[in-house]
Amino acid sequence: MNTAEQIHQQDLERLRLLRYMDDDFMTVCLADNYDAVELILRIVLGQRIKIKSVRTQEVLRNLQGRSAILDVHAIDNQNKEMDIEIQRSDAGAGAKRARHNSSLLDAHILKPGDDTEDIPDSYVVFITENDVLGKNQAVYHIQRYVETDSGKELFGDGSHIIYVNGKYRGDDEIGKLMHDFSCTDPDDMNYEVLAEKARYFKQDKEGVKSMCKMLEDMRNEAELNKAKKMAVRMIKAGKMSLEDIADYTELPLDTVRELESQAMQMA
Repeated sequence: MNTAEQIHQQDLERLRLLRYMDDDFMTVCLADNYDAVELILRIVLGQRIKIKSVRTQEVLRNLQGRSAILDVHAIDNQNKEMDIEIQRSDAGAGAKRARHNSSLLDAHILKPGDDTEDIPDSYVVFITENDVLGKNQAVYHIQRYVETDSGKELFGDGSHIIYVNGKYRGDDEIGKLMHDFSCTDPDDMNYEVLAEKARYFKQDKEGVKSMCKMLEDMRNEAELNKAKKMAVRMIKAGKMSLEDIADYTELPLDTVRELESQAMQMA
């Protein structure tokens, strides 16, 4: 077996182990998959929902600060906007990250001249592999409240942050959903609308081909980023010419020059 065949076999094994809890696989399975997105949001939000738009891996730009890439950005028929994020690492699902995504979503919704009172509700949903909030709940609803001497009441600003505990396995809809998110075999899933797409990308010839291409692209991108990081370190060391750095890292000379310009701006 040659190197290319070995890499292909490794990709097939990696594909076999992919789950909805892996964000790249989830976004592929949910792209234009309105029925699956509706199912997930209906169960998580506990309400009937009709989706009119689904976009995956969408960049919400912030000209004054850090932008964000939303795993799944959905809009329902009442113009409520929803961001579904998969987080396998606890560090990536912190409260400040949720606040950042929520603020960017709101800024994206409100257009110049719009009345702020007309802004629709927004939902940021984190589906986490672990129980990051540690309270042993299936779903956590984060809301703002007004506190007074007589108690507290809901502020009602329409901003919602929700954490879903991926470890939960109760015998209810959310437990079955989290089972499916961690399931590698489509035939073991509870919800056929989720299993159907997973089965296509794991078992169908064309689906497997497209997934292997995606894995190859991800591998190439990782290698490119590694080469760029090495080039930046060499540029900062100042011991080699840009031409030699380009030759050593196998990056185009124009790319190395651009990296040098970026490094000088950040110095």
